[in-house]
Amino acid sequence: MTSLSRNMEMNGLSKQVSNSMSLSSSPTASFHSPPSSYGGHHLGRATTPASVKQLKPFATEDIKILLLENVNQTGRDNLTKQGYQVEFVKSSLPEDQLIEKIRDVHVIGIRSKTKLTARVLGAARNLIVVGCFCIGTNQVDLQYAAKHGIAVFNSPFSNSRSVAELVIAEIISLARQLGDRSNEMHNGIWNKVSKNCWEIRGKSLGIIGYGHIGSQLSVMAEAMGMSVIYYDVLNLMAMGTSKQVPNLEALLERADFVTCHVPELPETKDMIGSVQFEQMKTGSYLINASRGSVVDIPALINAMRSGKTAGAALDVYPSEPAGNGDYFHSDLGPWAEDLRSLKNLILTPHIGGSTEEAQSAIGVEVSEALVRYVNEGATLGAVNLPEVNLRSLTLDEPNHVRVIYIHHNVPGVLRRVNEVLGDHNVDKQMTDSRGEVAYLMADISDVNQSEIKDLYESLEGLNSRIMTRVLY
Repeated sequence: MTSLSRNMEMNGLSKQVSNSMSLSSSPTASFHSPPSSYGGHHLGRATTPASVKQLKPFATEDIKILLLENVNQTGRDNLTKQGYQVEFVKSSLPEDQLIEKIRDVHVIGIRSKTKLTARVLGAARNLIVVGCFCIGTNQVDLQYAAKHGIAVFNSPFSNSRSVAELVIAEIISLARQLGDRSNEMHNGIWNKVSKNCWEIRGKSLGIIGYGHIGSQLSVMAEAMGMSVIYYDVLNLMAMGTSKQVPNLEALLERADFVTCHVPELPETKDMIGSVQFEQMKTGSYLINASRGSVVDIPALINAMRSGKTAGAALDVYPSEPAGNGDYFHSDLGPWAEDLRSLKNLILTPHIGGSTEEAQSAIGVEVSEALVRYVNEGATLGAVNLPEVNLRSLTLDEPNHVRVIYIHHNVPGVLRRVNEVLGDHNVDKQMTDSRGEVAYLMADISDVNQSEIKDLYESLEGLNSRIMTRVLY
């Protein structure tokens, strides 16, 4: 901890400092962000050249991190190595327990079961960042988080291969009715049949959503002899010989297998319902490994009972248990018992990304994003704040300070901020906005430690302020 932070603590200001994570003296890493194969930012591993000036908010042991839902060991190790206080909990927590746990933490890491509602986030008086160790972020109130300066990061593609491989396995399993044959054998029944069992070679696969998962799946399916068509709201480059179709109906009419890979949005709720099942080929198959709201479950049940749909695989559901156990029955939803009664229906407990490889990669990716944000203020990859980054400071810049000012996106803010910074040389400055929230980073030089407190308090006093951080 710097002498300034000690003085501020003695003056009774340590609580205020903790709230805004405003003090610093230590490790950052330089960071390069080449585009990924499938678009977006590739948040590669940070490197630490000897010339990089290392920043941290204040004494690292003051940073409190709460990790829930059995976050992978790689993520825990990365955060622990920084010297942070890391508390690890294997399961998710009920809302009231979560509110008690989250009150004093600066960083929280979750997966898909923990719900960070406005009520929960409102109780987190020191929270600056959320790490979703998964693809989805719909379990977090992103708007509330942004309005209170809380960044949210996720892992948009680290489990893409795992999900794509699961879908390939399900395509083959449905085509050969492997689930039914296995259940029969477990019950002592030998039932060797070939009727309505197919090779997948020469069959057509329709992919709804051609992002990280859909495009990888496209390549894998073609390698197995399938023809691939896809529908996406964006015009996207086709992989291999796959072809984009103009609308969902065109895909449903042509595909032998239909697989969904879309986010949970108002536009995707019940995207596959009674009308869409009627548009599908008789005897076709449906796979959903995206979000539970995408498929109308009663409509699927009716389509399978009528014989319109020959089989389906579900990895996600409209409601899901918070933990493992005897939960998949009518208490979860009125459709659970009906699903369990159907033939050639593969039901899995949201395991699309549940492989050792995927969870390890997610642990690394998200934990490194959290370290960069806490230590440097970089928002590359944030899902709810503008993406802003500056190059790392070097040891040749000993009296430089990094100012991070998260503020309401209203006129006149930059002028007022620059008036505060005007007595110093602003070496680098970058700002961007996203909706009602803007994010400013500036590196200023020739700053004495005695001036940092006044700099911080001047920015805190601006009416536009959401959160201020000063790293040095």
